Amino acid sequence: MFLLVTGHKENGDESRRRGRRSVVLKAAGLTLAGALVLASAAAGWAYWHLNDNIKSVDIDSALGDDRPARPLVTPSATASASAGPLPTEALNILVLGSDSRSGKENKALGGGDSSGARSDTAMVVHIDAGRTSATVVSIPRDTLVTRPSCPLPSGGSTAVAYNAMFNSAYSVGGPVCAVKTVESITGVRMDHYVEIDFSGFAKLVDALGGVDVTTDQDIDDDLSHLHLKKGPHHLDGTQALALARTRHGIGDGSDLGRIGLQQKLVKALLEQMAATSLLTDPAKLYRVADAATAGLTTDTGLDSLNELMNLGQSLKDLSADNVRTVMMPVVPAPSDHNRVVAREPAASTLWESLR
Repeated sequence: MFLLVTGHKENGDESRRRGRRSVVLKAAGLTLAGALVLASAAAGWAYWHLNDNIKSVDIDSALGDDRPARPLVTPSATASASAGPLPTEALNILVLGSDSRSGKENKALGGGDSSGARSDTAMVVHIDAGRTSATVVSIPRDTLVTRPSCPLPSGGSTAVAYNAMFNSAYSVGGPVCAVKTVESITGVRMDHYVEIDFSGFAKLVDALGGVDVTTDQDIDDDLSHLHLKKGPHHLDGTQALALARTRHGIGDGSDLGRIGLQQKLVKALLEQMAATSLLTDPAKLYRVADAATAGLTTDTGLDSLNELMNLGQSLKDLSADNVRTVMMPVVPAPSDHNRVVAREPAASTLWESLR
């Protein structure tokens, strides 16, 4: 009888333990499910937020067929359509740094009033077929060009302007006119357009943890608020932006001296991105992505997170060592020695190599 009672009691204890385990497992399951729902919601919100950051301009529709032809692309015979290979054809991207006057952050970083913006920096980025090497060509903003007639968002178009400052194209007709002017003077079709403003650039540098740049001379520029001794420096976002904008504290004070510093920054940013383990640090990856998209304007071919990620993945084998930086060959303008014009035939030869 004792054995029967004892056995019955053990079965009851086991039943209660199973019941407690069941409750615990259910609670754990509900907690895990809740965490997954919250994680999915957070990921969905993050994706939406990053996507919403990106502003775009429909340059293809605005310019139509009045532009250089796209080069013929021969599909790779070894590419597997089912595998969805990343694109490997050559690309030309117009990258502008805009001194946008909109927003408190841009004003604090050097923008003027809220009435307009200029293209403070202009680079044609040519990525070679295979996407393992690239050439970055800087166009001095003080270059005198023939600015073509450009369509305006409000309707109508701008008039053709001769001996116009290159950066006036953005001022009078925005990204569409900037692209059309670059295509007019180079004969090279721009596949994409990317613009980043003051605050976006500074935030990106800060999100990456700063950049390392070595200056070849002392820089003492009260206008850009930059004061650096010759040698290596670790710069935060505000300092890096000041370095990209400074010109009065170096060389002859022209835009040409500044271009050399901007090209140093391009290399430094590429090296910092390569050295930063973003894939193993989701929080930092998000901060960098948020900073990169916050001040970004693109053409409609790059105006989603998926399209930007696809471009980035196609450049995974492109290292800073394989990026060549040059400036469009120029000479002082005969009409104004404070301005420059393209030096021929060197400029045409350079653009021909990018077609």
